[in-house]
Amino acid sequence: MNNTTFVSAANLLGTVAGRFGLVAPGFRMPPRIVGAQRTVRRRPGGGVVAVAVKNRPVAAVLADMIDGVIVVNNIAPPESDTVRAALWSAVTPLLVSAVAAGQRVGNVSRVA
Repeated sequence: MNNTTFVSAANLLGTVAGRFGLVAPGFRMPPRIVGAQRTVRRRPGGGVVAVAVKNRPVAAVLADMIDGVIVVNNIAPPESDTVRAALWSAVTPLLVSAVAAGQRVGNVSRVA
């Protein structure tokens, strides 16, 4: 995932969070803790989600960002399921673009 895609994902997730009346966390990369894939720092009125991007599938990065929105807002099921589905719907075009560009999106890379 490149920086432009990361920023686009952060903006889309923030927009959808706002539609649900949720706090849009800040997103940064990478986490300050060496070896961590994702960290969440909660703060009054929000939080920061830091995600490792280097050498990771796009889908894994997006999943960590989405889970970060859920964690920062302390959402429990079944509401979290509804919000998670809406967040995935918002970033799916980025995942499709990554496939088209031949980026690593899951456990395997596109080969043809």
